[in-house]
Amino acid sequence: MKLNTIPEVLEDLKKGKQIIVIDDEDRENEGDLIMAGAIAKPSGINFMATHGRGLICVPMEGSRLDKLDLHPMAANIRDPYRTSWAISCDAKYGITTGISAHDRARTIRVLSDSAAKGADLVRPGHVFPLRANEGGVLVRAGHTEACVDLLKLANLYSVGVICEIMKDDGTMARLDDLIKFSKKFNLKICSIANLIEYRRRSEKLIKRITETNIPTDFGSFKVYVYESVVDKYHHLALVRGKPSKKGALVRVHSECLTGDVFGSKRCDCGEQLRLAMKRIDKNNSGVILYMRQEGRGIGLVNKLKAYQLQDKGLDTVEANEALGFKPDLRDYGIGAQILADLRLKKIRLLTNNPKKIVGLEGYGLEVVERVPLIVRPSKSNKRYLRTKKEKLGHEIS
Repeated sequence: MKLNTIPEVLEDLKKGKQIIVIDDEDRENEGDLIMAGAIAKPSGINFMATHGRGLICVPMEGSRLDKLDLHPMAANIRDPYRTSWAISCDAKYGITTGISAHDRARTIRVLSDSAAKGADLVRPGHVFPLRANEGGVLVRAGHTEACVDLLKLANLYSVGVICEIMKDDGTMARLDDLIKFSKKFNLKICSIANLIEYRRRSEKLIKRITETNIPTDFGSFKVYVYESVVDKYHHLALVRGKPSKKGALVRVHSECLTGDVFGSKRCDCGEQLRLAMKRIDKNNSGVILYMRQEGRGIGLVNKLKAYQLQDKGLDTVEANEALGFKPDLRDYGIGAQILADLRLKKIRLLTNNPKKIVGLEGYGLEVVERVPLIVRPSKSNKRYLRTKKEKLGHEIS
């Protein structure tokens, strides 16, 4: 079954209907019912309790929780998925014990009332608020953030209601079960992955901070500094000359401190960077996009831990997976937006990795040519290069 588009689920949220949102199979691989809190009715809460069967929670932004004086449930979060629980609560007025569908709907409407204050609630209670990360699903790909993001996109007040979906036997419903559930109750269903893609395509996620000129061993470049509005990381674009009508020569290079700066022979990163700069210098035109995605996105410390595992016999992919990461966590959406901001449309991509082409073309850039960057293997990186070719699909001769 094809999942619904984000615009389709937004229309149902605006109508007061519930939707289903599924997450990544590498994460919880679960589905949650989601609806807007401001228009929550007892019938909707009863549907969640009866058919969803999970815990009914109320995601909202941190500023809203602070205004309502709802503090974190625990100082140290040990939940592996980093769910930010706030202290449970009930409405102070208009309820009985707090647990009925009527009572919980009343509490949720109080939480969703912009005029409500902390004094309008009692703690603890039967409704569980959740704090959404600033930046939403682009920072944390969880149902909490998905709920708040979807409500914002639907122009609804960003306090929602979510409930996990379980099967009749009490086990968690997975994708096939969730699709059957959506058909049975005629509910729209979408994925967090699709929401992430939608936001990356529809929102500007970068801002240009400054620019200057720097002389290098490969000629002079104009350097533009960009900041990601999502995680505040800074990325660099080194630009030489004007792009050719045939397409700008572009290298999208993920930061590698050990290879780029210290000349490590465990990888070919530094050699690829220098070769790309040499090619651009010879062409007298092109762009080096230097992305802060150390270690294919796992960061410097984890990359060095992966090296330690490689010393014990694992290859680069196996080491990442042993640390709990996917083989490649890099995202090219921010890079694509930077290239678009530089007014590039057609590019000749300096890479051995075909996945980069797919990652960039998904954002409206046309890759007219893949220009290989072949470096001579050394004794230290021979296995690394073989793994990149065999397991990551790099086209290395």
